[in-house]
Amino acid sequence: MQTLHLDLGDRSYPIHIGQGLLQQTELVRPHILGKSAVIVSNTTVAPLYLQAAQQLLDGLKQSAVTLPDGEEYKNLDTLNQIYTHLLEQKADRKTTLIALGGGVVGDMTGYAAASYQRGVNFIQIPTTLLAMVDSSVGGKTGVNHPLGKNMIGAFHQPRCVLIDTDTLNTLADRELSAGIAEVVKYGLIRDPAFLQWLDANMDKLLVRDPAALTYAIYRSCEHKAEVVAADERESGQRALLNLGHTFGHAIEAAMGYGKWLHGEAVATGMVMAAELSQQMGWLAADDVAYVRHILRRARLPVAPPVEMSGDDFMRYMSVDKKVLDGSLRLVLMKSLGESIVTAEFDTEALKRVLSRNS
Repeated sequence: MQTLHLDLGDRSYPIHIGQGLLQQTELVRPHILGKSAVIVSNTTVAPLYLQAAQQLLDGLKQSAVTLPDGEEYKNLDTLNQIYTHLLEQKADRKTTLIALGGGVVGDMTGYAAASYQRGVNFIQIPTTLLAMVDSSVGGKTGVNHPLGKNMIGAFHQPRCVLIDTDTLNTLADRELSAGIAEVVKYGLIRDPAFLQWLDANMDKLLVRDPAALTYAIYRSCEHKAEVVAADERESGQRALLNLGHTFGHAIEAAMGYGKWLHGEAVATGMVMAAELSQQMGWLAADDVAYVRHILRRARLPVAPPVEMSGDDFMRYMSVDKKVLDGSLRLVLMKSLGESIVTAEFDTEALKRVLSRNS
């Protein structure tokens, strides 16, 4: 097992990474301050890992709520199922919520924890690669709205993140690739050496080599922890973690949540960001080709849906969280491994990138 610590003063917490951690009660129990816990999972993960998670809580009053699986259910109606369960169980302010699942479960459980009785504790136990390397760390929680992804939410940090890499053995190949998109992102925004390592080890990741996966997860979480510790509320450098996300969120919303996996949409969004960066004179054509190359190696899409026009993109991008005072801000690349957040981009160049399907 390897352990990282996200440094947020008295709200700091450990991120444990390793095999067989769902059997290690001592990693979880110190972070449950009351006598009760509620596990939130979904219909895919619960049959596989709910029993193990329940054994972590032996001796506590505990219950579980199982949500439908899929991004299309990441909404206020599904969130209300969590609140209803908490009220039925008479959960109080010392009840700890446990998120057992992927990013959707983690985001909704975290938002429920942030808002139930104005805030209760929660623990993240991510079971997808994407959740392990991104959404389980950093305290972003929320739900989607038909007009925009993650537009309703709150910052609420977990007490602990428990990453049992054995759970990746049951992850679908498509979901694994979607998670790799977020891993590649860290290389593109701040670690060119890691990007080269990913290129050299992509085949190992795709066949779930334990050592390669553990290193990729550890390095990704290390980057995420450093960025969040420096900028918890995304007032500055944390926004760099959104490389490809403004484009990607538009794809997810326009196509219907769940049609494109989040990582698939982000992969295409990172290519679009690279293309705009090239038009701004920052990246060479070979750099853009390399971005496409490494994402294709991860079995990810590198072109937007043919159904989407430039106008479709602009409609959904206009309600992105990175719009401030009416100005759209984008994460672009000055070079492979160096990114910036800027509203100073060529709008005609953006239109060309968005309309290349038309």
